[in-house]
Amino acid sequence: MTPLGVYIHWPYCARICPYCDFNVLRDRGRGEEQRALKEAILADLRRHRELTGPRELTSIFLGGGTPSLMDPDWAGEMIALCRSLWTPAADLEISLEANPTDAEAGRFAGFAAAGVQRLSLGVQALDDASLALLGRNHGAGEARRAAALGARVFPRLSLDLIYARPGQTPDAWRTELAQAIDLGAEHLSPYQLTIEAGTAFDRAVKRRTLVPPGEDLAAELFDATQETLSAAGFSAYEVSNHARGPAARSRHNLVYWRGQDYVGAGPGAHGRLTLEGARTASFAAAKPADYIARVAETGLGWATREALTPEQAAEERLLAGLRIEEGVAFDEIAALGLALAHPEVASLIAAGLIAPDPARLRATPAGRLVLNWVTSRLALA
Repeated sequence: MTPLGVYIHWPYCARICPYCDFNVLRDRGRGEEQRALKEAILADLRRHRELTGPRELTSIFLGGGTPSLMDPDWAGEMIALCRSLWTPAADLEISLEANPTDAEAGRFAGFAAAGVQRLSLGVQALDDASLALLGRNHGAGEARRAAALGARVFPRLSLDLIYARPGQTPDAWRTELAQAIDLGAEHLSPYQLTIEAGTAFDRAVKRRTLVPPGEDLAAELFDATQETLSAAGFSAYEVSNHARGPAARSRHNLVYWRGQDYVGAGPGAHGRLTLEGARTASFAAAKPADYIARVAETGLGWATREALTPEQAAEERLLAGLRIEEGVAFDEIAALGLALAHPEVASLIAAGLIAPDPARLRATPAGRLVLNWVTSRLALA
């Protein structure tokens, strides 16, 4: 049975972070809208089952936004519905994104009772000055307490961190990573701070009131990440994701990186499904009101749907597959004409950026450091 992942987007946040360019809204005063949105997501999922037919359900990911602000009973309804619509895999992974401010024992216990077994906690930093800079509404002590509670309540814990912050040094980052490791997570996701267009940080950079690290320092921080986590037993199975062994890897994210099918439900959610033999990209309406109206009208929240050409599908597969250490099989990107003997591939192998593997296109550790450049070279080859 063909595997399937499900992503559910809950767009509400207590505070909008200055670096965030996700589809998010302030949580306050939206109770009626949220109840209607919950019902629309359930209807959207039911309609998706008609499109996909029977599938093996490998993962459910409640993301956002801050889905831990949701009523845990609502999460339970969504999870139970997914389990009834598709056949749960024996190792079905059910993840929830949360912020430390939402770490109340009763709420965490409620989400665990709803079926969540994996908590992805956005601690982002472990010192108060950095958290203030990042616009977070929690302190370092609260982050540590939330991680400790999450480790007790859920079988699996992942922590998100942001590095390459203004003024950050490699030594300070190594110390912070060591502190994060001591919190007991099986999975760490250190993301390099990127300045996204239209965000508050983008405006601050243009005003020169925020100065992110240069490329050389960012590379040093990346290297410090790999060295510190590797020494602690974490494998960098993806550019920004490190796990203590294969069982600790995010099965949901691997759905994306391996080019498998996934349903996207909720405002602004993306989906990828194989429909009528074509890789099909769907994009849900971004505003909750528009999404609710689309579901009421058509049964689906889609604002647009596009059947990708073989070349588009192969390029998407290339960009995602090179992010993971296993890479992507050449036969999955045949539409791009890439092979071991291709001049561009051969050039990148000679430069030590691509591994000389006859079956798969894989970035070396050096290649992963400049992955955007490598993938742009291959996509244009």
